[in-house]
Amino acid sequence: MHVDIGNALGGALGLTRAELETLDERVATAHERIARGRERRDHGYAALALPETVDTAAIGETARAARERALGEDDPGALDAVVTVGIGGSALGAATLAEALAADADTTVVTLDNVDPAWVRRRLDAVDLDRTVVNVVSRSGTTAETLANFLVVRAAMTDAGVDWTDHTVVTTGESGNLRSLAAAHDLPSLPVPDGVPGRFSALSTVGLLVPALLGVDVDGLVAGGAAGADSLTDSLFECPGYAYGATAYALAERGASVNAIMPYTESLERFAEWTAQLWAESLGKDGRGQTPARALGVTDQHSQLQLYRAGPADKLVTLVDVCEGPDTPLPAAELEGLSYLDGATLGELRDAELRATEASLAAAGRENVRVELDRLDAESVGELVYGFEAATILYGELADLETFTQPAVEWGKRAARGLLGESTEESRRVREKRELVVE
Repeated sequence: MHVDIGNALGGALGLTRAELETLDERVATAHERIARGRERRDHGYAALALPETVDTAAIGETARAARERALGEDDPGALDAVVTVGIGGSALGAATLAEALAADADTTVVTLDNVDPAWVRRRLDAVDLDRTVVNVVSRSGTTAETLANFLVVRAAMTDAGVDWTDHTVVTTGESGNLRSLAAAHDLPSLPVPDGVPGRFSALSTVGLLVPALLGVDVDGLVAGGAAGADSLTDSLFECPGYAYGATAYALAERGASVNAIMPYTESLERFAEWTAQLWAESLGKDGRGQTPARALGVTDQHSQLQLYRAGPADKLVTLVDVCEGPDTPLPAAELEGLSYLDGATLGELRDAELRATEASLAAAGRENVRVELDRLDAESVGELVYGFEAATILYGELADLETFTQPAVEWGKRAARGLLGESTEESRRVREKRELVVE
């Protein structure tokens, strides 16, 4: 992973290299805390130790067992679908890795991370449940949305004459409803890692089982994470993840309240969604943090770019690029005004669009950073995920935030439970909502 922070300097917000050099002293101190927490496996910091601690052999064996239970030992065919039932960090990491690396797989990837009834039904109706593996993910085993969706999936299988116990894998904590369910029905299961918040768990059992079921190189993903770990040093000028985190923090302190994540590869669109959770839930505290926006190059050059270039100077735009990959030549247009496309490829057009966007933002004094991967393979994606986790943690250290907590999220969970029957203070506040209805 390479991070180019040149266009973050000298823009409308006035950040200079000299200021980054001064900030680098604080980065060194923060790195000492991060390295110490990682070594001791302290809560949260343990995420950065996952490349050393995750058991990919156990993940691979669980994937094989799940596939054999669903299809039978003698069936060499592909699964029709892999369904993740989870929410937030329990689902986004797996979806990000699967969509980045298995977009062309014969197996459909379904992520049930919402409780929209019509949407859930459509997703289930579109797959062959008899050739599907369902991975139910919840650390506590009590997450309301996850368990509700799993009950719906289980009922759909039963209605279709499918034995749900042959098609279900559980990823959960040492105790709780899901752990009891796995024990009662002898379901394949994996533990969630200790000390790793869900949004930081992509390179663990939580995020890696689905890629393993799809045939993705899970060891390569972890090796990429290890490369990211090896890059952690006490200087932002020597570590891509720290360069990104420190620059984002410095710009936020100068008024960049929005961070627009804009990958230029369709397979990384979910990565922007994963990053949005990571950034928002970790750093949005005490009146601080950056609001993540999700965009997709080149599509959103024709919509959101207008705001990013000509709207308020309160944004960092993060462009994510993949340098090498498949390409498609453009046939001769034979149309007036399109001769500049003769001999070009779709990839060259996309690259030109990215460079034009980058230059357009810089010319308007709008700060942007380019994050580059050499290619879209398991090691590069593993390093990307690790690098953004390290960037998030460094930002939190520099801003003196409780990076690994999410009290606002927990408030909402308690309020929802109260509205469904469990009396809570939060649900009382919901019922007292002020209304001004216009009809």
